[in-house]
Amino acid sequence: MPTPAVYSFTRYLSAKRTVDDRALNRHVWNSLRSALAAYTPLNPPLTVFEIGAGIGTMVERVLEAHLLPACRYLLLDADSTNMQAAARRLAAWAEQRSGTTTAAASASPLALPPLAAFQIAAPAIPAVDVFTYAHDLFAFLADAGPTPAVDLLVAHAFIDLVDVPSTLQRLTAILRPGALVYLTINFDGDTILQPAIDPPFDDQIEQLYHATMDARIVDGRPSGDSRAGRHLFGNLKQTGIQVLDAGSSDWVVFPRGRAYPADEAYFLHFIINTMHGALRHAPELDPQRFDAWIAARHAQIDAGELVYIAHQLDFLGRYTG
Repeated sequence: MPTPAVYSFTRYLSAKRTVDDRALNRHVWNSLRSALAAYTPLNPPLTVFEIGAGIGTMVERVLEAHLLPACRYLLLDADSTNMQAAARRLAAWAEQRSGTTTAAASASPLALPPLAAFQIAAPAIPAVDVFTYAHDLFAFLADAGPTPAVDLLVAHAFIDLVDVPSTLQRLTAILRPGALVYLTINFDGDTILQPAIDPPFDDQIEQLYHATMDARIVDGRPSGDSRAGRHLFGNLKQTGIQVLDAGSSDWVVFPRGRAYPADEAYFLHFIINTMHGALRHAPELDPQRFDAWIAARHAQIDAGELVYIAHQLDFLGRYTG
């Protein structure tokens, strides 16, 4: 595909669905399946809370895998556009499987009013009541108060975007004792782009790009860690969350012949554009040389040549209090 003139974050989230499907660690996924099968909610039905939920692709994934019993699934994302897209996608998902979306049969366990509340019902799929919320995570937690209501916390490709210790500490206030914690696609310090253009310059760009993650400030708070994956072992332990399983979940995107599967060319263009946005004003880089490097990476995608790898880790934990 030609290099896009404009970019859509919603399309990026959709395009990376197939990338994430390959990347998710199967061993950790199966450990989650076993832990859920053995888990008995203190106050049925099971309540799942996903933060940074995007357009609902994780809901689709767990339903397709028959991972969940009948449950309440709370989706939180700061972008209301994402939450609206999630409601549309999940309705389409049910319809494609001869199912329906109707009014939720249960109430949200949190006092905050949801943006939408509906039930997904499809053949061979336990009924799931979905509640969507468009809020900043910290504002949401402040408004929700310390209400232990969550049996399974999910954060997919999100935890490495926040200050991990303080975020985990805040999240424990809504976890029930023994709650499961599933944290996936946590970046861990390696970005690989092949073929090389100029190895020393390639390495400098990678290092500077990772440094922007470590220096990120959102609303006056540190919001990122380029080695979040490895640091989660200690951060989870310090927050009273026992690590039950962990494993790598690398993004690996490469062409088959001269074409990328699904919409993964768009995914790659979005990644390169993100790097450009992060470093376009970096004083360490000559602007013309950097712009030429970015253009060369986009050209590699257009030619079906670029290979992209990002090292990440998945975790399954249990909140011990």
